This record gives sequence, C-alpha cells and structure tokens, in this order.
Amino acid sequence: MLTKVLVALYEEPEKPNSALDFLKHHLGAATSENPEIELFCLELAEMKEKYEATIEENKKLKAKLAQNEPPQEEKRAEKDSSQLKTH
Repeated sequence: MLTKVLVALYEEPEKPNSALDFLKHHLGAATSENPEIELFCLELAEMKEKYEATIEENKKLKAKLAQNEPPQEEKRAEKDSSQLKTH
C-alpha cells in the first residue's frame, strides 16, 4: 500500500507542497477532510466520559453497600447462632 502511494507521488505531474500531507491524504489518515474519523473521535471521547462516570458511580454504590452490610464476622456469628437455635 505504501509503495502504491509513493509511486502515485512520483507519478504526480504537479508535485504537492508537502509530501507528508500527500501521504496522509492517500493513506486515509485523520484530516479535516475525513469527517467520519472526526465523528469516531467524538464518539470515543463521549464513551470515555460515560465510562468514567460509570466507574465513579460503581465506586459510590460499592461504598454505600459496604456501609449497609454487616461485617463478615457478624454474618458468620448470626448464621452460626441461627443454626444452633434450629438444632
């Protein structure tokens, strides 16, 4: 693919001012001329924000759950005492 683009640059009758821009354009690199890539970048940024918000919400919910749950030792003691009562 790179070879084809370099051949196209070599065969170009009017050489571009910037060979690098020519390569970027012909290889499909992100430029202002490629709105689809810009849309993907915006969507990616939006998804990152949603991900971070979800992580933060998860941390808060875990902390809230930890406050409302008795410690593991208390759970075992309650379970053991309830089993003793039934026997």
